Amino acid sequence: MKKRYDYVLWFEECDLESIPLAGGKNASLGELLKADIPVPPGFAVTTKAYDLFLKQGNIKKEIFRILESVQPDDVASGEKASKKIRALIENTKVEDDLQDYIGEFYRRLSKRCNVPAVPAAVRSSATAEDLPGASFAGQQDTFLWIRGVDGIITHVKKCWSSLFTARAIYYRAKMGFPHDQVKISVGIQKMANAWTAGVMFTINPANGDRSSIVIDANWGFGESVVSGECTPDNFVINKITDEIVKKSICTKTILYTRDPECHCVVKQDVPTERMDIQCLVDKDAIELAKIGKRIEKHYGKPMDIEWAIDKDTPGKANIMILQSRPETVWSDKKMEPVMEKRSSALEHICAGLVMGKKL
Repeated sequence: MKKRYDYVLWFEECDLESIPLAGGKNASLGELLKADIPVPPGFAVTTKAYDLFLKQGNIKKEIFRILESVQPDDVASGEKASKKIRALIENTKVEDDLQDYIGEFYRRLSKRCNVPAVPAAVRSSATAEDLPGASFAGQQDTFLWIRGVDGIITHVKKCWSSLFTARAIYYRAKMGFPHDQVKISVGIQKMANAWTAGVMFTINPANGDRSSIVIDANWGFGESVVSGECTPDNFVINKITDEIVKKSICTKTILYTRDPECHCVVKQDVPTERMDIQCLVDKDAIELAKIGKRIEKHYGKPMDIEWAIDKDTPGKANIMILQSRPETVWSDKKMEPVMEKRSSALEHICAGLVMGKKL
């Protein structure tokens, strides 16, 4: 990657070396694009823009003065500090030069997508996400279906302020992680108008089986699955044969989708006729699993992936990958072999047959 230190970078200009500038999520999206994985287009408002905002607004010293009152064993002190800091950030004006710069990239994104004021997901991307021995992921905010330059700027500030949620402040204090070592970028990504969405693990999260890919799916946007608000359809796919070895179709009661009148994301009841219907067809589940294998191969480790099927593409499934991060529960555990080492393949097969007879 050509080294650039700018206020905004397209995702394709990012990779895993860009984490200090683009944060974990945005760096990962750029890495996926380099591996030819389908990702909705977008750009990163970098940590340099965040630093410029703090400098121009003259609020950095005040933020850290407020943080001095936080005690690691006092949750209430973190909540009080969070409320003050978030209000301070969200009420501070983004100077015109930075607004214009971000706005120009948003207009270019809209032109690339052939959609005026293209709806976007505005996602926080902190530099401390996915660090070994810590779990910073999910502490900052994401906003869906945001349109127009003013809306983008407003929600960029909300993402900046979410670096100081009560949960994030308390966790950093508890872990002894200095607040000034965490910065934040913001991803502006074309919104996938999801017909079906969810999460995928390239390892079985229930038992650590690396030969399986597990997919959870629900109607609408994937927030209902990520938040645990629904019981999703579940698919277990064998990595070797690309076959669905287990499938559970559940009663799905709620979904998140776009309200055509207010052009915002709303929570709705699933229509009765769709509650018990499989929301992800088998061939798309298998195709999604193949993409998951490519992502895992590129990263060299099991992955936790968010995906969507965009309904704006008529006549075919348009699978899009929205986020990807290393799986953290099973990946670092040492896996013990189920059988002792044998001197030859024939001996291994015979030993397996003997073990089978004993069961």
